[in-house]
Amino acid sequence: MPAKVYNVCLTDEQVQYLFDIIHTGKHNARKITRARILLLASSGQSDEEIVLALHTSLSTVQRIRERFVREGLTALEEKPRPGQPEKLTGDDEALLTAIACSEAPEGRSRRTLRLLADRLVELKAVPSVSHVTICNVLKKTT
Repeated sequence: MPAKVYNVCLTDEQVQYLFDIIHTGKHNARKITRARILLLASSGQSDEEIVLALHTSLSTVQRIRERFVREGLTALEEKPRPGQPEKLTGDDEALLTAIACSEAPEGRSRRTLRLLADRLVELKAVPSVSHVTICNVLKKTT
């Protein structure tokens, strides 16, 4: 069996910190799983044994080992996820609110979400926007 590229060696303080994470119950499941992976890795268990013991994937175990060697205990933390950028800026939301509060177009008794979305596109505030986004923004502002 080839030697591990990323060997996990923990100090006594790090071991105690990881045990505190596991036993306090104040951390999310991913962080607890990462702490368990590091503890088992430092005790000399193979990646396959850790996978079987914790019911996780081999890539997770390997990734946590590597992150710990490179970053230390910050490997336990979630990395920020960028997500999708906001569709409407603050100015766009203000414009939407103003349009929603204005009179309905001629021939209509009220504005629908689709009409509001179409109006924002007509005014070139946004290139495109769905009625669901309009609904979410209006929910947020009320």
